Amino acid sequence: MRVISWVKAAQKVFEKFPLEARQKVIRTLKIAAQGHKADIAKPMKGLGSGVYEIVLRHESSAYRVVYAVQIGADLWVIHAFQKKSKKGVSTPKQDIDVIKNKNRIQWLKENIR
Repeated sequence: MRVISWVKAAQKVFEKFPLEARQKVIRTLKIAAQGHKADIAKPMKGLGSGVYEIVLRHESSAYRVVYAVQIGADLWVIHAFQKKSKKGVSTPKQDIDVIKNKNRIQWLKENIR
């Protein structure tokens, strides 16, 4: 089983999720750490292979957690957010930009072995 590691900014946001949502995300991450994919995780297009998004509805809100499985030996949680967009089910551009423009994936690839 892989170790689940967190980008600090993602962990801070995740800690504000409701308890039940956090528990479901942790269960999903543990499944991924064992080499499997849960039903609520889907590959993220445009971010390279091995990057997945957990899509979770909880009460009247939507939560997302993005993780990467092909960076070093750990499973890396690189972004977490509460989806506020009312338009469609796609991940909001501003959240894609956080992952891309802040180079979270690239930084991890360069610094984690």
